[in-house]
Amino acid sequence: MYELFVAVFAMAVALGVSLAWRNHWAPAVGAIGGLAIALLGGVATPHDVEDALGDLWRPLIAIVGIMLTTACAAELGIFTRIAALIEPTTRGPVKRAFRVVFVTSALTAALLSNDAAILLLTPVVLELLRTVYPRRNPKFLLPFAFAVFVAAGVAPLPTGNPMNLVVSYRAGIDFNTYAIHMIPVAIAGWFVAYKVLGWCYREVLADTGPALGPALPSRPLDIHAKLVLVATGASIVSYPILAAVGQPIWPVAATAALACVAIALHRGVAVRGLASGVSWELVPFLFGVLVLATALARAGVTATLGQLYTASPFPLATIGAVAAAGSALIDNHPMALLHSLTLEGAPDAHVFAALVGGDLGPRLLPIGSLAGLLWTHQLRRGGVAVPLGTFVRVGFIVTLPSLVVSLAVLRLVV
Repeated sequence: MYELFVAVFAMAVALGVSLAWRNHWAPAVGAIGGLAIALLGGVATPHDVEDALGDLWRPLIAIVGIMLTTACAAELGIFTRIAALIEPTTRGPVKRAFRVVFVTSALTAALLSNDAAILLLTPVVLELLRTVYPRRNPKFLLPFAFAVFVAAGVAPLPTGNPMNLVVSYRAGIDFNTYAIHMIPVAIAGWFVAYKVLGWCYREVLADTGPALGPALPSRPLDIHAKLVLVATGASIVSYPILAAVGQPIWPVAATAALACVAIALHRGVAVRGLASGVSWELVPFLFGVLVLATALARAGVTATLGQLYTASPFPLATIGAVAAAGSALIDNHPMALLHSLTLEGAPDAHVFAALVGGDLGPRLLPIGSLAGLLWTHQLRRGGVAVPLGTFVRVGFIVTLPSLVVSLAVLRLVV
């Protein structure tokens, strides 16, 4: 009982600081503070810290590499060029532009990854709106930003979410088996999320005024930008291929980042500009919550979850709901770790339910996933503030029906 109390208290401190302190370093400070409590209380050990470092250094290299590559693209005007290319499709009713953004985000997240969709499209959408709606864009920024975020829902392919790839691999679920079951679930979730989000912002999207802003400049990219674009595109396209053949993505992400940084520096981009494009606070946050998740598992949380699921008359709904709530509270990566331990030997349907909840639950709180943290970072960098209350309100309204429908479809296909 002592271990459970200390582990829960440590996680509560981490979450409390992360949510209550209005500072972009709050998640990192909260996670490290919680880790210190866990170490002092004896529920986490130096060996846990070493294991976390061993588990995380590769994905963290990939994450930082992707953010650096994206920062280079932004500094060299690539996002401006992309926005100019899609701008003609958004002319007309605001609802049409909203639909284009949502569908583009959903397809990008499905084919590449949810993180890639958010990193690539969030700055593009902000720049697009500010250009074509020069006066009215403030009321459109949040609805369209949420369209980018929630469109990255249930990953239809395991490569669409690193967490899903790890969990499905450990459960022995191959690529094709995953896709057959999760593609219909993802489609249903997208449809519901699009309709509900549109309802949330129905008054804003009812605006029928034309887009009065000038067409975005379509200046050709210089050689430096083209080289960064090629490196970025090649690295992103390689991720699902590497995943399919069982190879890590971090060497490619790191190589692409180094190449892009060298190109950007040669072009004269300031180091400070590139460094500001990386959410450095995510590194200690992810490290801290992973160790705290290990402490929770050792304190008996996995055994308790196993008993809960065994006793439940509706295990898929129970697993999905717990996965969603847990992912929102402690981040979907440590929650996935807990479920991976809990569901060893369980039917594939139970694993799929945990993945559905883990994909959708992070919409409830910004610390629920790396994608959410990257999204808020990109918005903050673009001068857009998302109040916590707004995030929770919109997240709850969109997530609850999406989760119910997704789990219902999963029940039909398993």
